[in-house]
Amino acid sequence: EDVHALGELVGDMLREQGGPQLLATVEEDRVTAIRRREDDAGAGAGAGDALRARVRGRLPAQARDLMRAFSAWFQAVNLAEKVHRVRRRREYFVRDGGRPQPGGVEDALGALKAAGWDLGRVLALLPELHIEPVFAAHPTESTRRTMLRKQQRVAQLLLDRLDPSLTPAESRAVWNRIRTEITTAWQTEDHPREKLTVADEREHVLFYLCEVLYRVVPDFYEELAEALEKVYGAESTALVLPRLLSFGSWVGGDMDGNPDVHGKTIRETLSRQQRVLLNAYLLECQELAEELSQSASRTSVTAALSKRIDLYSALVPGSRAATPTRHDRMPYRVFLAQVSTRLRNAIEGRPNGYERVQDFHADVRLIAESLRANKGRNAGLHSVRRLLYRIQTFGFHLATLDVRQHTRVHHQVIGQGLGDPQWLDRSPEERHQLLADALERDQGPRAELDPLGRRVRGVFEALVQGRHRYGPEAIGCYIVSDAQSTDDVLAVLLLARWAEAWDKRTGEAAVDVAPQFESVETLAGSGGIMRRLLADPVYRRHLAARGHRQWVVVGHAESSKEAGICASRFAVWQAQEELAAVLREAGIGRPVVIHARSGSAALGGGRIDGLVQAAPASCAGGALRLTEQGEVVSQGYGLWPIAMRTLERAFNSHALAVAAARNNTVAGENPEHLTVVQTLSAGSSAAYRGLVYGEAAFYEWFRQVTPIDVIERMQIGSRAAYREDAATLASLRAVPWVFAWTQSRHLLPGWYGAGSGLGAAIDVHGLKVLQDAYSNWFFLRNLIDDVEAMLARADLAIAQAYNELCETRLPGFFDAVRAEHETAVRNVLRVKGYATLLDGDPTLQRAIHLRNPYVDPMNLMQVDLLRRWRATGRKDRDLFEALLASISGIAQGLQSTG
Repeated sequence: EDVHALGELVGDMLREQGGPQLLATVEEDRVTAIRRREDDAGAGAGAGDALRARVRGRLPAQARDLMRAFSAWFQAVNLAEKVHRVRRRREYFVRDGGRPQPGGVEDALGALKAAGWDLGRVLALLPELHIEPVFAAHPTESTRRTMLRKQQRVAQLLLDRLDPSLTPAESRAVWNRIRTEITTAWQTEDHPREKLTVADEREHVLFYLCEVLYRVVPDFYEELAEALEKVYGAESTALVLPRLLSFGSWVGGDMDGNPDVHGKTIRETLSRQQRVLLNAYLLECQELAEELSQSASRTSVTAALSKRIDLYSALVPGSRAATPTRHDRMPYRVFLAQVSTRLRNAIEGRPNGYERVQDFHADVRLIAESLRANKGRNAGLHSVRRLLYRIQTFGFHLATLDVRQHTRVHHQVIGQGLGDPQWLDRSPEERHQLLADALERDQGPRAELDPLGRRVRGVFEALVQGRHRYGPEAIGCYIVSDAQSTDDVLAVLLLARWAEAWDKRTGEAAVDVAPQFESVETLAGSGGIMRRLLADPVYRRHLAARGHRQWVVVGHAESSKEAGICASRFAVWQAQEELAAVLREAGIGRPVVIHARSGSAALGGGRIDGLVQAAPASCAGGALRLTEQGEVVSQGYGLWPIAMRTLERAFNSHALAVAAARNNTVAGENPEHLTVVQTLSAGSSAAYRGLVYGEAAFYEWFRQVTPIDVIERMQIGSRAAYREDAATLASLRAVPWVFAWTQSRHLLPGWYGAGSGLGAAIDVHGLKVLQDAYSNWFFLRNLIDDVEAMLARADLAIAQAYNELCETRLPGFFDAVRAEHETAVRNVLRVKGYATLLDGDPTLQRAIHLRNPYVDPMNLMQVDLLRRWRATGRKDRDLFEALLASISGIAQGLQSTG
């Protein structure tokens, strides 16, 4: 109903803004695309030729308007789907006596109770749980904050319209406001004219942190308290819940391949995050002052609060001016004015401002205790508790900032500082020993550092300053990208010592180092690397000084690009299992394994609960920390109720996994199933690498049959598409690699090789064994389901049109792609017992079917525009602008930016 209603509004808007001809052209394209699909099903071809003929040769301005028109429709559809998810969540709370929604908080507690967990055990379990989404910059996702706010407003209006008490005039007003948002969105440029900066990316993340999650966090804790009351009979208002949530960010600290990130951006990011957060606290305290109007003549306050008011009257004299005389007998308002003054002083850097979040938290807690002791449970305590939950979650830092740098940079600086021109050529073992000796002897640099070295040193200085000024949780771990051996970790410790970034109490480097294992080779060797590192006495001493806390990052991107989705997923799974064993053997109590993934299933994307359930059983425990980037952020956190649902799912899966581990009810994986996946992985990797790396001409084919040459020129991220200046397959980042294949409807990284791998597993182990593994092992079921979805979204008939862009005679790459697609479809259907793809997920099947007639014309227009743009030597600006609109529109239609 929403799609239909919004579609009509979009149609009216297009007629008004672009004229009747624009709307007519859109409609004729759509109808022709539907006929093309019907003809394809009947082995015809007439409508397909007709659609290609219709879109050919359109003027750039016309093409751009048509792309934006289709994109506007998709924005409406995407929003309607999100709103439907909100309504579906609400239904569980009002129908069937409030039956808990599967995958939610109450559902998890119900499962624990059914498994024999009493209230005491559950309350003891909660402090062991910690969920920390980490927001990362995404090089191909660029939704403007203006558009995100419009989506929030339209979503709320779509929910408001269902109010049965609305009068006809009020209902019309709702639709008029929706119409205004849609029309102003049309009149707003899709992309900024200038290249996005680190500051732009920071503001993008701040939108989700401050405008969505800041609001949602108290709701999460309240829902947990209410669920404990409903399931166990605990008094929700008396419960003191531990900190279960926190948030992290890589934006402003991720230096890998981005020279615009350095010590200055770290300081700016920490400062900006705190300023935004303190302003939010200030506004909330002012709202609380309006609410807590109690008069001293009508109720009392605690002696502790009275004493604090007297203290602040002397300490913060300026607060008197903020409190009218008539409020003198309103103690809560007086005190909140004092608290607000201290917050304002902290924001402006004046004396007597809050320096530690603990002091602010203690002041707000005084209010809560006073209300609780003076019949204030229903007189404002609820609002004060909500602020306490926010302070507990966000501190004074908002989000913990991780920093990341490629290991090559560290070794370049160390080689120069040690005056060793052969440093990069030395073996990892030799470098390890030299670094360990330098750390033992506290050896400083022998040579003056060049600008790169000074920049690296400045980063460590910024980390120390940030931790001192904004609190210990403001700075997270130092991630070593592309870590390949133990010396890559020790290098960071030596650089920290050179920058005097050490803990004065212990004399050790004040940094938590997290090696990132991402390639197939390093994932396979990660356990051995960590075992050797943890056996080194120098590193063990450092680890002891840091509280025996070890961080490790497991990435999906490079392994997927190297070996395909099946081999990548299994390599990550094996690395997780081995790392868990190694860290447990070393006595690391609660290791933090960060899951670095992108939005696409090809790069480890998907729902948080799927990630948790697919992980090895031995990995349960510790913190659940994972990166969120790209369209996944918008889909999972763009609206308040959906963000709440995302956190609910994370809690559900994390709590049940940790409880099962504590209860010793986790069974190890079936050895036969492991053997099946090993065969699948090897077969799929061989097929994938045979195509992608078998012939040098493949990269040229990729550049001709995808819009990668447009993507690499787009002003949508501060990070370049390539790690190095040379545009090669090896230096191309995984996200634009996946994005380009998605745009051309090949979606090759999401499924290629799976057909051969499944075929090998069937040949070696038999179909029945594979089906048994699929039914009983979530990891394999999740993998095959993701491959199935990628196969269903791919469209090789459209991809064939892109293949015709090839101007040179190249080997039959497309024939190989078509053959592997057919093999993959056939074998997935054999394993699942379906007649057609997604028979088990009719909702997704229908969504793809409904979207295709709107995506197909954009794809074929993009093919035509690419041909013409390339013919101009890629210099025609008007054609390029139309291509930018096509990239955005297709991404909206497929809901994927890589």
